[in-house]
Amino acid sequence: MRALLTTFSWQELRHHPWRNAAAVLAVMLGVALAFSVQLINASALDEFSSAVRSVNGQPDLEVRAVQGSFDEAVFARLAQHPQVALASPVLEFQGLALAGERQLPMRVIGIDALALPTIAPALMPQPGRNAARFAMLAPGHVFLNAAARSALGLPAEATEARVETVQLRTGGGAWQRLEVAGHVAAGGAALAVLDIAAAQDLFDKLGQLSRVDLRLAPGTDRAAFTASLQRSPDWPAGLQFAEPGDAAERVSNLSRAYRVNLTVLALVALFTGAFLVFSVLALSVAKRAQQFALLGVLGLTPRERLRLVLTESLVLGLIGSAAGLALGTALAAFALRVLGGDLGGGYFEGVAPTLHWSSGSALLYGGLGVLAALVGGWWPARAAQALPEAQTLKGLGAAPVQGHSHWLALGLVAASAALANMPAVGGIPIAAYLSVGCLLVGGITALPWLIALLYDRIAPVFAQRVLPMLAIERARRMRGTAAVAVSGVVASLSLAVALTVMVASFRDSVTHWLDVVLPADLYVRATSSGRSGNSGTQSSSDTATFAPAFVQALARLPGVARIGTLRTRSLQLDPAQPAVTLIARSLEGGASQALPLVGPAQPVPAGQVGIYVSEPMVELYGAKPGSLFAPLSAALATAGSAPAAFFVAGVWRDYARQFGAITMDARDFERLTGERNVSDVSLWLAPGTSEGAVQAAVRELAAGRDGSNSTTVEISSVGQIRATSLRIFDRSFAVTYWLQAVAIAIGLFGIAASFSAQVLARRKEFGLLAHLGFTRGQVLAVVAGEGAAWTAIGAVAGLLLGLAVSVVLVKVVNPQSFHWTMDLLVPWGRLLVLCAAVVAAGTVTAWLAGRAAAGRDVVLAVKEDW
Repeated sequence: MRALLTTFSWQELRHHPWRNAAAVLAVMLGVALAFSVQLINASALDEFSSAVRSVNGQPDLEVRAVQGSFDEAVFARLAQHPQVALASPVLEFQGLALAGERQLPMRVIGIDALALPTIAPALMPQPGRNAARFAMLAPGHVFLNAAARSALGLPAEATEARVETVQLRTGGGAWQRLEVAGHVAAGGAALAVLDIAAAQDLFDKLGQLSRVDLRLAPGTDRAAFTASLQRSPDWPAGLQFAEPGDAAERVSNLSRAYRVNLTVLALVALFTGAFLVFSVLALSVAKRAQQFALLGVLGLTPRERLRLVLTESLVLGLIGSAAGLALGTALAAFALRVLGGDLGGGYFEGVAPTLHWSSGSALLYGGLGVLAALVGGWWPARAAQALPEAQTLKGLGAAPVQGHSHWLALGLVAASAALANMPAVGGIPIAAYLSVGCLLVGGITALPWLIALLYDRIAPVFAQRVLPMLAIERARRMRGTAAVAVSGVVASLSLAVALTVMVASFRDSVTHWLDVVLPADLYVRATSSGRSGNSGTQSSSDTATFAPAFVQALARLPGVARIGTLRTRSLQLDPAQPAVTLIARSLEGGASQALPLVGPAQPVPAGQVGIYVSEPMVELYGAKPGSLFAPLSAALATAGSAPAAFFVAGVWRDYARQFGAITMDARDFERLTGERNVSDVSLWLAPGTSEGAVQAAVRELAAGRDGSNSTTVEISSVGQIRATSLRIFDRSFAVTYWLQAVAIAIGLFGIAASFSAQVLARRKEFGLLAHLGFTRGQVLAVVAGEGAAWTAIGAVAGLLLGLAVSVVLVKVVNPQSFHWTMDLLVPWGRLLVLCAAVVAAGTVTAWLAGRAAAGRDVVLAVKEDW
């Protein structure tokens, strides 16, 4: 076998390097894209998780409130419990730091330095050279991590001659100037650590805690310990016990669906590469049919011919995979250096991880590349195995086989429909991905049948025109060869069409959603630490707020017709899931006008509070319309009063919060919680009012509020918010656009390789046409016509398959991955341009390949005999 590889197979590679290079390039790009996406995501997730672990430490248990903070009396009770060896209180909130004129988000953590070292050593303050030994216990001192020093423009290491200070604030409080007394080793985002008593006093949080980390006595049963406390009659409502791994699991859950979908999209190129390997090897086997037959006569068995072609595909796969792993590593290193760890999803914003190369991932994706090449080479290898030696040596070839490919195609399509109706596994739509694969393979298997169906009806139209008739007849009578040649472009075009439809549908749905949720002209927000989007690190309870007096003053401003208010709060309903957002907003005009409801709103029974949940709440928490939602009753329960009954009156679309949001009327929220402050105010302007004048009046009003400056509010027009939202959307799908382009490029490159090989193999045919009186231009016209005919059928098949796949992506993959739905929108203009470009590229490619063949000595071509 080695001798055949170094002689027989090597000669084929040497004479047709570009054709084989196309297959290697396809495998290389597929492996490189998938491996680079895996490295980027893994590096970012590892860095993000490491930062979470360094801040949270490694306690046996954590006690947290479902929402906001809780009374520090809980800490005293836990610290005295006989089964608790150590209790560490923590106060954590999102604040702002002043760097010159800029306000930067800063995570502030108050700790007990005496209890901290054994639980969260990364948070332990390290005094600087000039700081007092016990500076960590003194008020007025703060310790920064490396990210905070960089954000504030401070040098990496403090100098002895300079006293460094930083100003911090939270919510609507006053600025507090603190001396930087050292550093902490915790990584991740900007972080400021100070003594917990000082944090409570300076930032108006006396008696409040965010969590208590517990180290239990040896032999303590965690489940029994938590159950005994929760059964206690005086145990406060709204407290949760979390395992140390829950925080890391939440970080992983935040981005898991996005990471898996991005990896699957990256594997699209590898999927296309498998078809390109199939196309190249099938044409190679067809061209060398007589050589394989002669080898068979000389003693090479059919099984050995099968092994020879599979070995050739294995070599192509090994070379492509090795090159792909190297290219993927380089791409990942470049992306991490330039883009950081975020690929557009907003999950790892602000994370600048280093590359974590994984040999396991390299073996996995390298193996996938080799497997794709072997799968692509299997059918050509079977064709070489089944060659009839005698017939092939006589130039008769194999007798046409009337296969049952259409039955196989129908079976695969039926399997695809069945898989599309199966539920997700662990939040990942595995069955839906298999459905897409069955649909693509089934559609490509049906190509010969589709060619016959279309061209059998078109052929009579061109029967009296010689050149078009030759092109059409070859496609009809060589339908198997035509299917092989265009299989790669059908795979890539169908996936490109599907992704184009999905992105267009999502963007159109987001646009309509913005129209409903942004009805006002201006939006005023209290400056806080910002919104984290998908990262899950923002606690809405820490958001700065406006007092009722300020809201009323806004309503009295000249040019303001009416106002609406909004207040958000973070709820940790499940320790293993990211937080849910509770939204209290004005619903005076009815929920159907204020929210993009999915279905009609249900009437709220008397004595119950109506809530409207986003679509993820239905999937993740079972909050179905018409039912009571008990977790919210427990979260908002207060001591000494009966919990309210919350009735799910409707479901609405929310593209801003992937893991769920609950909306209730602001009046119900105020009655249940007693809170009247709001975080956002929407302003409807009177006709003819200038937005600029109103914005200036709002800033002037904010500047006079408690003597603060106008930068404590953010003012945006509806146009600005829409433009920003759609820009973020386009950034999120930028990677998808690039993956589409790569897949189509691989498919078109496959067409070029296929037609070049076919034209070179048909030199005798072109020589015969020349002897029959065809000019060089007519021969080129026939070749170009074949290119148009073959790629046209590929474009039709790719378009139809792509539309079918897009239905699975929009209606199954997207809801199972991200728990929200969208309306299907088909951008016919873009799709037709895409199909026309593919047909034009195939036609030009065939014409260019035909020029090379038609330029040879046709007399010698006819006399050639292998």
